[in-house]
Amino acid sequence: MHAITIPEPGGPEALVWDEVPDPVPGEGEVLIEVAASAVNRADLLQRQGFYDPPPGASPYPGLECSGRVAEIGPGVAGWNVGDEVCALLSGGGYAEKVVVPAGQLLPVPSGLDLRQAAALPEVTCTVWSNVFMIAHLRPGETLLVHGGSSGIGTMAIQLAKAVGAKVAVTAGTKEKLEQCAALGADVLINYREQDFVEEVRAATDGRGADVVLDNMGAKYLDRNVRVLAVNGRLAIIGMQGGIKGELNIGALLAKRAAISAASLRARPREEKTAIVAAVREHVWPLIAGGHVRPVVDREIPMADAATAHRVLEESGHVGKVLLVVP
Repeated sequence: MHAITIPEPGGPEALVWDEVPDPVPGEGEVLIEVAASAVNRADLLQRQGFYDPPPGASPYPGLECSGRVAEIGPGVAGWNVGDEVCALLSGGGYAEKVVVPAGQLLPVPSGLDLRQAAALPEVTCTVWSNVFMIAHLRPGETLLVHGGSSGIGTMAIQLAKAVGAKVAVTAGTKEKLEQCAALGADVLINYREQDFVEEVRAATDGRGADVVLDNMGAKYLDRNVRVLAVNGRLAIIGMQGGIKGELNIGALLAKRAAISAASLRARPREEKTAIVAAVREHVWPLIAGGHVRPVVDREIPMADAATAHRVLEESGHVGKVLLVVP
């Protein structure tokens, strides 16, 4: 088969479409013929040499994919050759074939085509696990989403609205904010021109955000604590703004607030299986019912993954960028 390899870390040009050995499914695994994968910022870090795959994972980038089941390994039940699926991966999505644990498979939701489904696994699992399973967002509460126009952000907006929450978002352009509003965002904040702490407080009668979904890390740490409501929860899922920040523990105590930080890729298989099962139970009916949809910015041939990485680095996209196999 062919896959995107990284012979040496570097810029987008480090991504090489090359012939590699076919993967073979082991106990509890299935082989997928890939139709599409999606680009995540973790892939950019891996390309640069900063984010190695977990032990035993594929060396190729790609944390999600869609395709058809081509082979079933020993001990797998409930799936058949030919099934159209999408999957949460620890790596290997930038390839014509990938092996995945059966517990990380999801059926393609009703109403979506096979390629579109590649935009779902990573964002739905990230949002559901952090916002709902860890931070316990409830109906009537306010969620602040940083990077509202990203793949994670566009999914978080829709899922929060679907459960009856109010949503505030930050983004860097009027156009991106307009697209967030079209998905249901209630409070639109241009982080280049406005202070999100002041804007969220004004929109909530001074109460603040019950849950903050943060992809920035250190840069926003102090303001994220300040924007929290009493009993608020800060869920950190990224560190685009740095890895070391100063935490005002007094402010955290005064608000009886909580901070969680969780990545998805390195979690044990059993945790990923539980998250995927929860997503299938709670999110898939919302997609099938037309209440939630993947937002796809564009499709790019997988062999040209370098172009897709440049798109993410320029941050002009809204939603997910897909890599498709001809």
